[in-house]
Amino acid sequence: MKNYQWYSDQWGKPTKDDSLLFLLLIVGIFQVGLSWKVAASKRDVFERNFCQLDISKVAALFPEELEKISQDPAMIRNPRKIKAVVQNAQAIILLQADYDSFADYLWDFVGGVPLIYECEAKDMVKNVVPEATLIAKDMKKRGFIFVGPVVTTMFLKAAGIIQDQVWE
Repeated sequence: MKNYQWYSDQWGKPTKDDSLLFLLLIVGIFQVGLSWKVAASKRDVFERNFCQLDISKVAALFPEELEKISQDPAMIRNPRKIKAVVQNAQAIILLQADYDSFADYLWDFVGGVPLIYECEAKDMVKNVVPEATLIAKDMKKRGFIFVGPVVTTMFLKAAGIIQDQVWE
């Protein structure tokens, strides 16, 4: 199995697992400017460097720990993206004042059921949808970064919150 196969296998399957959602968000952040295969192939590296995806531990990382992460030769060493993972973990922790989990926050936008976009052909599948743009805007207000409409749309599709149904 290729080291990015897990992402293909997960794509579009609804999840309410906060650790998996956090991982999918991390992949979304790191794939900006790269291919999804490159970012998804770093799952083990992300887990190793980001406290096995323990959101509260990632939220508490110190700047010198981020420097150490950026020195890992297997890591995608973009300091802005590494900082974004920590800042987004902190934003997830703050969400817990209003929601029980990151999953509850995200699924609340779609009423707890996947939002289906029907398309007649693959080339009609959109990489930005209005709901994801709305969610991205709310996430930014809550302190998330690197969550523009495209990243958020792809993240929500990977998590199965938004799904494409192609008829061809």
